[in-house]
Amino acid sequence: MVEIDTERLVLRDWRKSDLAPWAAMNADPEVREHLGPVLNPHEAAASIESFQHDLDRNGFGFWAVQVRATGEFIGFTGLDPVDENMPFTGVEAGWRLARTAWGHGYATEAARAALAYGFNTVGLPEILAITTKTNLRSQAVMRRLGMTTDPAEDFDDPDAEPGPLRHQVLYRKLRGSDA
Repeated sequence: MVEIDTERLVLRDWRKSDLAPWAAMNADPEVREHLGPVLNPHEAAASIESFQHDLDRNGFGFWAVQVRATGEFIGFTGLDPVDENMPFTGVEAGWRLARTAWGHGYATEAARAALAYGFNTVGLPEILAITTKTNLRSQAVMRRLGMTTDPAEDFDDPDAEPGPLRHQVLYRKLRGSDA
């Protein structure tokens, strides 16, 4: 069990009590805008099981994120091996927060801790981040993390239907780079 503490947040294993707020978050079309269709409660529960399985198996994955001061569950952040069907390989940083947690710097704070864990504990040489071309909020987080992008590496997600979710941007951060 890995628990990562930041100034305001705790990244931790998943709990049964996370299911209701996680399901509500993933039923919110605004939260899912750049991810695809909303999830039903069964799909939300299955994703939690998968995330916890990855944490147990790999020692890293997508951790539940809670606000330290209140104990409130606000979403996830973490590291995940890139899907095999992508045109590149590596480990991706990701985050998803409830709308009520947007605009507080939580995504950047949590992702910064996940990157530090990936570089310093796991020993990754590079961490990637991927989002839709239209997801400017996540791209801003990536830039705050010191990640960089090369438009030549933009790609179409082979799993996405034609439309706004298909065109993706790829950001990279090397171990030891600033920010």
